[in-house]
Amino acid sequence: MEALLAAIITGLLLGMVYGLAAVGLNLIFGVLKIINLSHGAFIALGMFGAYYLFQYFGLIPFVSVIPVFVVILIIGILLYFIAIRRVMGRQELSTLLITYSISLIIVGLGTFFFTTNPRSIDIPWESIRIFSVYIPATRIVALFLAIICTFLLYLFLYKTWIGKAVRAVSMNRVAAEYMGVNSHVILATSFGIGIGIAAIAGVVIASIFPFTILSGGVYELKSFVICVLGGLGNPFGAIAGGLILGLVESVLSLKIPVGIVPFIEFILLVLMLLVKPEGIFGRR
Repeated sequence: MEALLAAIITGLLLGMVYGLAAVGLNLIFGVLKIINLSHGAFIALGMFGAYYLFQYFGLIPFVSVIPVFVVILIIGILLYFIAIRRVMGRQELSTLLITYSISLIIVGLGTFFFTTNPRSIDIPWESIRIFSVYIPATRIVALFLAIICTFLLYLFLYKTWIGKAVRAVSMNRVAAEYMGVNSHVILATSFGIGIGIAAIAGVVIASIFPFTILSGGVYELKSFVICVLGGLGNPFGAIAGGLILGLVESVLSLKIPVGIVPFIEFILLVLMLLVKPEGIFGRR
């Protein structure tokens, strides 16, 4: 029972982080209607941003989320106007290829400059006791950071004019433009925020696990599973999907080899596509 309790608590903590990683992917799909194959690359950039800010400036990852998010946000806006805008409205394959090309460029340059040697951020914090289970303090802080980021995204989308414009463009871009909304500015901002949230997830993950420039791909695959579970186009459904995946992953690891868990996750993905393709919180 103690092992099961530890697995449930760990699953909820990791699930919230997984959900945060998927929120950005879901936001971009919901607003721009594109599947961002560079999502994992930006998660990896967040990891290395946190690592070097910790190494050279002494910033712990939970503080470095702010400069990392701002930098990636600016990069995302520039990328939209330089590359993404040119293929908006064309065939889906065009947007897949352009985002995949961005991913290859980032991973290629990252491999050259950072190599593929594993890195980690060592924060000497003690564990916290929850019931009879000891949980590393970094995971507890990561949970609260994921909750705070999700809450701030909610405030942005529902309590600000720009957030309302984002939701309007996601519902009907043409009608939003008739009402005076500059859709390209909103789309660029949405893309920047989406990959910025991915980078924040990378910062949080780097505080928990070792990583390389290739690690983002693992969490990108998890993000796709989570988005299908929660419902594509629903950013907050990604949090629920992340919690489900975190629990499944953590509890199953008690009884089966860890290497088989991803196989079961993708079986879950296929079953969801067959039974309820719109996801738990998605609409037909």
